[in-house]
Amino acid sequence: MRIALLAPLPPEQTGIADYAAHFSNALRGLGIEVLTPLAGCHDPAEQLTRLRAFDWTGVDLVHAELGGGRFGEFQALNYLSTEQPRIPRTATVHDPERLIWRRARLFWPLTLLERLPHPLPQAAALLADPLTLHEERRLARGMRRLITLTRLGGDCLRQRMGLQPQQVAVIAHGNLPIPAAELPPLVPLRLLYFGFIYRGKGIEDLIEALARTLAANPQCRGQVRLTLAGGTAPEMTFDPAGNYLDGLRQRIRELQLDDVVDWQLDLPSAEIARTIQAHHVMVLPYRESKKLAWLGQMRGTSGALSWANACGRGVVTSNARAFAEEVAGGNGVTYQQGDVEALSQHLSRLVLEPELARQWAARASEAGQQREWSATARRFAELFNEVCKERSK
Repeated sequence: MRIALLAPLPPEQTGIADYAAHFSNALRGLGIEVLTPLAGCHDPAEQLTRLRAFDWTGVDLVHAELGGGRFGEFQALNYLSTEQPRIPRTATVHDPERLIWRRARLFWPLTLLERLPHPLPQAAALLADPLTLHEERRLARGMRRLITLTRLGGDCLRQRMGLQPQQVAVIAHGNLPIPAAELPPLVPLRLLYFGFIYRGKGIEDLIEALARTLAANPQCRGQVRLTLAGGTAPEMTFDPAGNYLDGLRQRIRELQLDDVVDWQLDLPSAEIARTIQAHHVMVLPYRESKKLAWLGQMRGTSGALSWANACGRGVVTSNARAFAEEVAGGNGVTYQQGDVEALSQHLSRLVLEPELARQWAARASEAGQQREWSATARRFAELFNEVCKERSK
């Protein structure tokens, strides 16, 4: 089978690019030929030029990765629906219940608002949303399958896009096969935030919650440490609101946490598993975007959660996105997003009952084994074969 994959790929620093790289490698391991006609191309006009010049002869299926605020893959699917309608199209939707959430280009006169101060550009996107939703639904209904990473995400996508049940499939986030590693000694308890470090991840909540935990349990000050690890893409870390990293460091100093917080910025890929397994529990305090709430509910999951399962480590996570579904197997706990006191209580319980980390780790290891990329790729291969058989009927 030959498939064309429309997706961001490394060295682009996004979770979806990492996902696409592992996904394509796993498919190739099954003998599937994976072509990447848009690899390394970010300009929309150049992407269309590449699609026109690409030899589509013998391509059995086109698969796209949609999400992360990107438009190129959506544009490419629209183009192929007209120019290559014989080729069935599928996509993994990383940010359901929508496909792209906002248009790449607004129309006049809304374009005038894009140049004006906040909140007028956001108002322009909201005014254009009925058209955006219409375009998303039109594309979605012409797809053979849309795949989500969670059941909740699939249900929300199907309802919002007006899809038939058979058009939506759920295949959990794959993970690399990571050799098991024993938990470190339970004292000190080592907590880890892992992921891209920028606004919207709720890292401020985690820092505040840790300070409250130590204030409520002063005897435990030497018994817990927090590591902030992950990528720091400049366009996200340095924004109009100021240098986010400097703001975090200042808040850590204000709360007198310098002696218990460690940093591992721009963590190399080869060090991810070792770093996660050097800790006991991952903490993901994500908050959902209030701006996006005007457009819908984001019900995706997290690559960091996948890494936690792969490495056999439990998680404490907010109930943002579809995270509650991801820890329903006993591999961690959730709390109401933004509720710093609730997060602090979970951290206090962990510090006082560190054996919880061992219980969560065992459950996480089970999930990790079930979701290894080799098994995940087989599920996709079965789906692709099913779609191609439908075409031949």
